[in-house]
Amino acid sequence: MQIHPDLVTDTVQSIFATMIGIDVSVVDAQLPHKGDRLTSSVSLEGEWNGVISFECSRTHACQIAGHFLAVDPPNEVNDDVRDVLGELANMIGGNIKSAISSDVRLSLPSVIDGSNYEFHVCGSDLQERTAFHSTDGLFWVTVQTKDRQAAEKNTVLGHTSFQM
Repeated sequence: MQIHPDLVTDTVQSIFATMIGIDVSVVDAQLPHKGDRLTSSVSLEGEWNGVISFECSRTHACQIAGHFLAVDPPNEVNDDVRDVLGELANMIGGNIKSAISSDVRLSLPSVIDGSNYEFHVCGSDLQERTAFHSTDGLFWVTVQTKDRQAAEKNTVLGHTSFQM
């Protein structure tokens, strides 16, 4: 089973419009491999296995958090910013889960905050990475699929890796 790119685009645009009050559009932009950024992600396991991740710069994360919480954006990343990014991954993953199958479990969100790291999910393949633009900057939503055997093995081992 593949997640159609339109499902990701429609989900992200709907969440940003209704929950944050921001219009976002799809753009052609590569994810930078260096620099300070945050990555939030959720895993889906069951009839479809994979990971949905949300990535943006630290500055953009603060702007998003300010809009989401209806407060002035913080000057630096704090727990509120990390919580908002985790919630965005959770909402995107939850909406996709609901659209693809009732036999899929959604993990709690994880957030990585750092610089010059590579986020990698063992046993997964990149299915789709979509860049979005808002008035505050760029962000990316990535769908990675895992084959069933890799998903079962990694669930037993509790293994997801990332490099910094």
